[in-house]
Amino acid sequence: MARLPFDKLRANGFFTKGYMMTAQKGSAFLLKISDGAQPPAYDTVAGLRTTQLSINGDSVVVTHKDSGGWRELLSGAGTRSVSVSASGIFLGSAAEARVQAHALAGTIDDYELSFEDGARLRGRFLVQRLDYAGDFNGERNYTLQLESSGAVVSA
Repeated sequence: MARLPFDKLRANGFFTKGYMMTAQKGSAFLLKISDGAQPPAYDTVAGLRTTQLSINGDSVVVTHKDSGGWRELLSGAGTRSVSVSASGIFLGSAAEARVQAHALAGTIDDYELSFEDGARLRGRFLVQRLDYAGDFNGERNYTLQLESSGAVVSA
């Protein structure tokens, strides 16, 4: 069995201490949107309560008659993507307004995900979905779904 490239992941900021990570606060897992300047500054999307990151990879199957009945996959091939989902309460921040503008226009912008240990991921994302909801006796809230366009890299 091949060894997972933990050293490479750690060098890119995914891990801070060998094979074991220390617990991190979910409140420190932030989604930020670019201000559009060059170089960009990133503003935190306010009001978020939950943020989720999924790293996805499509496989390329290269199974053939001599595979002995086992599936074989082509290493390094396929399409990789990152999905981000988040939800929170609407606060009317400038960052929330930029996310909404991109959702309405179908445009792509630069985003940053930051973690408590200082690791950051940056990439260009499309707002695939933006939902607003509110109960008669509760706060207005929203959920959003971002899909990467191009590489997402450690910053």
